[in-house]
Amino acid sequence: MSDLPSQKKTWLERLQHTYRLVIMNHETFEEIGSYRLSLLSVYIFLSTLMVVVAFLVISLIVFTPLKRYIPGYGSANAQPELIRLNQEIDALEEMVEAQELYNKNIRIMLAGEGETLQEVPENKYAPGDSNLHVERIEEDELLRNEVKMEEIRAIGEKAGSSSRESADTPLEQLFFTPPLTGEISAGFMREKKHFGVDILAPNNTPIKAVMDGWVIASDWTLETGHTIGIQHNNNLISFYKHNSVLLKEIGSYVKAGEAVAIIGNSGTLSDGPHLHFELWHRGVPIDPVQYLNFN
Repeated sequence: MSDLPSQKKTWLERLQHTYRLVIMNHETFEEIGSYRLSLLSVYIFLSTLMVVVAFLVISLIVFTPLKRYIPGYGSANAQPELIRLNQEIDALEEMVEAQELYNKNIRIMLAGEGETLQEVPENKYAPGDSNLHVERIEEDELLRNEVKMEEIRAIGEKAGSSSRESADTPLEQLFFTPPLTGEISAGFMREKKHFGVDILAPNNTPIKAVMDGWVIASDWTLETGHTIGIQHNNNLISFYKHNSVLLKEIGSYVKAGEAVAIIGNSGTLSDGPHLHFELWHRGVPIDPVQYLNFN
């Protein structure tokens, strides 16, 4: 029993025993530095260093994005962000579907392929919806088409919103400016899918807007040639087809009587200089002769 305290004392003495660490120049044996060390001080220094390193590593993991690379750690924190991204994706998918439907309706009216358009849900075009600001994902040709469709949608919504603010005025009470004066060579024939009237006029005759409105289409198609479409108040859209030159671009605001095109003979469905004029109300073609005088 008497040997145990002496052994403990010897162990503590060994830890506290002082050693001298001398640093010397290898060639000249000049003493550069001298340090007094003990096993206890070395142990304390190494332990402190390990604690500091461990603290720094844990801080980097907790307070920096490095935690995302640790399996299972970041999944709970990422859940709200994943939910937000899924909501934005759903909103984008609804917007794309609505744009495709709107584009289809415009093509139907341009080509005269149908009588009644499908209704585009208005809530999918709500201006200022924060869900749609996902900074659109970004490639040259697709982006140009997207921008063009966005212009058409925004213009149509802007023009349509003003007409939705109040009840429609009866068409008989509206004042229309004739797009031009001339002889009607073909009238409105719904059963033959001729949803407008053909008006003959000399070359270079300007085509005029029948009412104030926004240009929502200004393009060329194989069948109707140079075609322009204008969204008016009162849920009215007018189309002017087979022109030789278009004077307005998509997004332009035009006044009644303002020239928007020059009469022509463009498109495969034309056999001479004339204007094919259509008037649509709430997605349904109506006979322009009932409301305009072309003589």
